[in-house]
Amino acid sequence: MRQRSKNVTEGPERAPTGPLLRATGLRDDDLKKPLIGVASSWNEVTPCNLHLDVDAKDVKVGVRTAGGTPIQFTTIAVSDAIAMGHEGMKASLVSREVIADSVELMVVAEAFDALVAIAGCDKSLPGMMLAIARLNVPAVFLYGGTIMPGKFDGRDVTIGDVYEAVGRTRRAR
Repeated sequence: MRQRSKNVTEGPERAPTGPLLRATGLRDDDLKKPLIGVASSWNEVTPCNLHLDVDAKDVKVGVRTAGGTPIQFTTIAVSDAIAMGHEGMKASLVSREVIADSVELMVVAEAFDALVAIAGCDKSLPGMMLAIARLNVPAVFLYGGTIMPGKFDGRDVTIGDVYEAVGRTRRAR
């Protein structure tokens, strides 16, 4: 499977690449294995992406166990819920393409042999899937799961419940 990464790790013309990759913590034996990109849309803005750094670390353990060398990177994620109702909504749909483009660029530029893409929000899910569809590498997509409900007056409340309450309040005015 290790085809693409040989373009950055083998041969005398690639001598400068080794020290750069070693500076990230990789060892010589890591560079002899398939390089697997582990992309997530982790960030501190959206609750559906907040935990994805933990998921990515678990994926890295799995990649190492399977004989690969994981290299983790992130991309953006715009929350539709936060962007709604103001100028930020113009960024929401565009973010899907930015996510796809950024993941695709990393896989191509760094010559990863495969990709594990992890996402958990409205635009990061299709953005990651678009990247996978465009790339000609083995890939796996991992859905980070839905956000858990909050509690109000002793009952579970979802973001959908809050939006419905806003609608009822507007209708009552």
